[in-house]
Amino acid sequence: MVAASFQISGNILDPIQKRIFPGVITVTDGIITDISPVDAQFSHYITPGLIDAHLHIESTMLIPSEFARIAVTHGTVAVLADPHEIANVLGIDGIIYMIENAKTTPLKTYFGVPSCVPATPYETAGAALNNDEIERLFKDYHLAFMGEMMNYPGVISGDPEVLARLALARKYGKPIDGHAPGLTGPDLMQYIQAGISTDHEAYALDEALAKIEAGMKIIIREGSAAKNFGDLHPLISQHPAHVMLCSDDKHPDLLIKGHLTPVVKQALQLGYTPFDLFQCTSVNPVHHYRLEVGLLQIGDPADFLIIDNFENFTVLATYIQGTKVAENGRCLFPATKAEPINNFRIQFKKAADFQVHSKSNHIHVIEAIPDQLITRHRVMKATKNGDLIVSDVSRDLLKIAVVNRYREQPPAIGFIQNFGLREGAIASSVAHDSHNIVVIGVDDSSIAEAVNLIIASRGGLALVSEQHREVLSLPVAGLMSTEDGYTVAAHYEKLAAIAKELGCPHKDAFMTMSFMALLVIPELKMSDRGLFDSTRFQLIPLEAE
Repeated sequence: MVAASFQISGNILDPIQKRIFPGVITVTDGIITDISPVDAQFSHYITPGLIDAHLHIESTMLIPSEFARIAVTHGTVAVLADPHEIANVLGIDGIIYMIENAKTTPLKTYFGVPSCVPATPYETAGAALNNDEIERLFKDYHLAFMGEMMNYPGVISGDPEVLARLALARKYGKPIDGHAPGLTGPDLMQYIQAGISTDHEAYALDEALAKIEAGMKIIIREGSAAKNFGDLHPLISQHPAHVMLCSDDKHPDLLIKGHLTPVVKQALQLGYTPFDLFQCTSVNPVHHYRLEVGLLQIGDPADFLIIDNFENFTVLATYIQGTKVAENGRCLFPATKAEPINNFRIQFKKAADFQVHSKSNHIHVIEAIPDQLITRHRVMKATKNGDLIVSDVSRDLLKIAVVNRYREQPPAIGFIQNFGLREGAIASSVAHDSHNIVVIGVDDSSIAEAVNLIIASRGGLALVSEQHREVLSLPVAGLMSTEDGYTVAAHYEKLAAIAKELGCPHKDAFMTMSFMALLVIPELKMSDRGLFDSTRFQLIPLEAE
């Protein structure tokens, strides 16, 4: 798009001087060249654009260009995107695919270099990033930051490989994002001293305050599965200079209803000032990550929003680099066609592949927690059918399995409570972080059928019940669709609704399930190699003593 030259007037919110005044903004070739107060009355406001300080675009199930077409309609002008989901599937080729596709849109997408691919040595990923590739991404592609350092045990223990990666980020002067749920005390200080400056995993206010006092910036997350705003929002007024906002992982059904705007509206309704809010949503990410994103200052890129007022916060128009990119909920730039890129190498499975033969009467069980990525580790009496351990709907004790999608090997099988399905199974190739196939079900036949629907589509989400056989295909790395975002959202919404009808109590069954394979979040998770106790950072057997 060609940068425009024009004048625009309204009630201008200056986030630096912290004032609102009627004025006229002059834009020349996409840059703000003058801001002049005027004696006039306006019913609308001009504000900085919104910046998502941490997200994985892959979690929207949309390629970057299609994500951008929806995000701009909700006032997003820039995002800090960590592409470690596709990196775990396709390595550096996947990252370059994301970079090149994002370039076709005006949204300012700042990618980071994934720090942990694979995330742990206790799972099978489709690819790995070595230090030469990490340096290439910083040097040749000028990526903006190092993505979340999930291997906090490696940082604390001084693992040479981990420290070498952090040194590369420092060499190129790039901020390093953190990922340290529950980390406190001396371990936290050692983690920060390694150069790690943010954390988006805090879920309790006292934890977040301790991290701010230790020198970190807290990125408050409000996504599809993890919702921390309710606990952490007091930080907005207590420490506005040390807080940012993010969605982290947001599925398409919620994205089309609002990217960051729902949490912005919620904050305004709670009484937080627009100045503190835009400090968090705009000023802090620009300064922390040194972004070329405007803050309504002379000499800045003309990145801003037109909104109706601070009661409704309805985005009337979004401007990026002086070009109007969205108006009244409609994107003004075209979709980009993209060819899929993938890594899927397994054959169909049989119901017998998911049987568990065991003499044990007690098992380790994952307990899912609504609206959280963390789980609880329980030991429960197994339900037996002969020598088989089976699901027990009466106790809400269901089978969970992870199937390696990169090479043939037997599925890893465990059990999960608080998932609620009364029949059938749901499965997904979106399974953080290695993105093998994760499945939860009531019986082995349904489990195998759901997995096979995904294998046939070379990635996607699937649901099987007595009345339903549904699959949402995700042919781009098994993570993203090439379809229109609203079409993907509608199909996803249908799948999620059926999962609720089948008894799942979670707001987003598929998102919650996808994190049951995320080993770096406590307490008990599932990899393609078996159950993983993240508090001890080791694999454990299904059978309990």
